[in-house]
Amino acid sequence: MMMMMMMMTTRRVSTNSSLSATAFGSFTKWSFKSSQFHGESLDSSVSPLLIPGVHVFHCPDVVGIVAKLSDCIAAKGGNILGYDVFVPENNNVFYSRSEFIFDPVKWPRSQMGEDFQTIAKKFNAMRSVVRVPSLDPKYKIALLLSKQDHCLVEMLHKWQDGKLPVDITCVISNHERAPNTHIMRFLQRHGISYHYLPTTDQNKIEEEIFELVKDTDFIVLARYMQVLSGNFLKGYGKDVINIHHGLLPSFKGRSPAKQAFDAGVKLIGATTHFVTEELDSGPIIEQMVERVSHRDNLTSFVQKSEDLEKKCLMKAIKSYCELRVLPYGTHKTVVF
Repeated sequence: MMMMMMMMTTRRVSTNSSLSATAFGSFTKWSFKSSQFHGESLDSSVSPLLIPGVHVFHCPDVVGIVAKLSDCIAAKGGNILGYDVFVPENNNVFYSRSEFIFDPVKWPRSQMGEDFQTIAKKFNAMRSVVRVPSLDPKYKIALLLSKQDHCLVEMLHKWQDGKLPVDITCVISNHERAPNTHIMRFLQRHGISYHYLPTTDQNKIEEEIFELVKDTDFIVLARYMQVLSGNFLKGYGKDVINIHHGLLPSFKGRSPAKQAFDAGVKLIGATTHFVTEELDSGPIIEQMVERVSHRDNLTSFVQKSEDLEKKCLMKAIKSYCELRVLPYGTHKTVVF
């Protein structure tokens, strides 16, 4: 056992996104009962007493981090199901995401938070977050949109089907919608408030928006065609996620899809990213692309573009809620 522990404390992570074969071979013998990697979903069916948890960690890179984190879980009777590590080349920082199952009687949720916080202090962590989906409250979010409905409709349907692990507190738009429409009836039926806040170039109604969203965990811009100011972003202080088209070459102004169609574009895309003061330049969470051709008319071209935006936004939100997204420097993200 002493020799095995020595092997653990001298582990070295490779500069790609996985453990080296030698270090990982020793590591699995020491603490893993099973191993599933790179984004597989947790499954608590192993035992009715065990429930899944997720922990992400970001700190300066030193020897012994993996050993300490895994020992914390194993010492409480937990079982690691998946572990992912990233140490950037020529950058002395460490990122990890672990998926595990545990008995909440043996390891109470409050104690779990304290245990991981102790490790965070030991390694001067920039971020240490643990989440137990079955015990922790769902993320509260607000949706902002303008005239287009496709992203909103997709989110509402995924939320209704239980595939979007959030609570939608309200929908805010700078475009009015008639009361007897599918969307408005859906919102009313599910008790989600709708707020029409018309904006002008001189008044972006940001104070009114802030009052509606200040208690949420993050905001989603589901095709909101207004720029949020730096003052609003600083005042809100939490993440704002945006989706926008990726029609290349870049087409700005009105009807970008028609501009791209008229220009004979062959590749369309969508990008989900965090919102910063610099428009559409925040750290990227997810991107998707699809080919179009001369056989597409304007209707099918637009439909493909909107479908791509919906898929890209849904995947990004799911990744965010599952603690798969970590900041990497100023402009990048690590997405496990």
